[in-house]
Amino acid sequence: MSAKHFWRMTKGKIMEGVFAINKPSMISSAQVLRDCQRAFNPSELFAPWIAAETSLRNRESHNQRKRRRDKNLQVKIGHGGTLDPLATGVLITGVGKGTKDLQQFLLCTKTYEAVVLFGASTDTYDRLGKVLSTAPYEHITKESVEKALEQFRGKFMQLPPLFSALKMNGKPLYEYAREGKPIPREVQRREVEVLNLELVEWMEGGTHSHKAPLERAGHAEINVARQLWKQEGALPASTDADEDSKEGPESKKRRLSDSQDNLVTDRPSPKHRKLLSSEEPIMSGGLAASDSASTPQAAGEEASAPVVKGPPAAKLRMTVTSGFYVRSLCHDLGAAVGSAALMAELERTRQGEFELGKNVLEYSDLEQGEKVWGPKVEAMLDYW
Repeated sequence: MSAKHFWRMTKGKIMEGVFAINKPSMISSAQVLRDCQRAFNPSELFAPWIAAETSLRNRESHNQRKRRRDKNLQVKIGHGGTLDPLATGVLITGVGKGTKDLQQFLLCTKTYEAVVLFGASTDTYDRLGKVLSTAPYEHITKESVEKALEQFRGKFMQLPPLFSALKMNGKPLYEYAREGKPIPREVQRREVEVLNLELVEWMEGGTHSHKAPLERAGHAEINVARQLWKQEGALPASTDADEDSKEGPESKKRRLSDSQDNLVTDRPSPKHRKLLSSEEPIMSGGLAASDSASTPQAAGEEASAPVVKGPPAAKLRMTVTSGFYVRSLCHDLGAAVGSAALMAELERTRQGEFELGKNVLEYSDLEQGEKVWGPKVEAMLDYW
């Protein structure tokens, strides 16, 4: 053991408090905490905390030690408000006695930036879910979206995502869907407040890479979703959800495959363009293929392929109070403009006094070792 390490263990300051870390996408909040813990446990910075906690446990009675679930001593750590796996941004983290201060961050205001993709809705209200319905989007404009945003400012009653962690009679809503059972009562809306909401970027179809998922929700999920939306008067526009209860699985599979072509912004391959030219149009108001489409091209002449213009998307910035669901806003915005929508991206840029680019630890710093993350975490805990 180095002299420096020994000094920290015997004379060093016990580091406790609150800091924030920038959570990457596709990693759970719990996993971020485990990664922090893995870095903190053997570190010099938290050696005094480990030493103090070890001494405290050694003075416990035999029965107290037996009751402890965690036999291996690790740095105590928790978070002040989870983020979905899809989301990135500020994840407030408490260390040691700082975990007792985390409750206050559940009630503070938060600022988010989210990308809304129009034309489809999913069971989770984001791009990681299964498609519940697709809807026309050609009529949506920047102006119509800005107009619709007016109804989501200030205080209003928000319907949580249908297949969130909400329970009814002790059972999650998605369990009713899986079992094909009706919802026993209406899902209650919750009062939320949006302090600021603005459209910061408008993306026309074909100018962005955001796409709806390809996997279709099951029969039961679609029926439960429509049941709840009808109860709450929140049924989104749809070109296909009604047909789901009438058609067979093979027919539905073929139709979904066709409809997804209009939600993908990639240019079709030459082989696929040839197939498209012979198919009947599937969008309302579509033009039938002309007879000339099957006429052989002259030698050396290439067929002109129609460019498939995908759905538009919009980037929003909002500051909200506790209990607000950004996913629900994205979903409801789609219905408000006569279409459907899902949340394609989400970043929490601020929570309370912690803000990206100012006083938030980068997740990548953990991989670079204590020499990189140590001084930053120490400074944040000292400030706290």
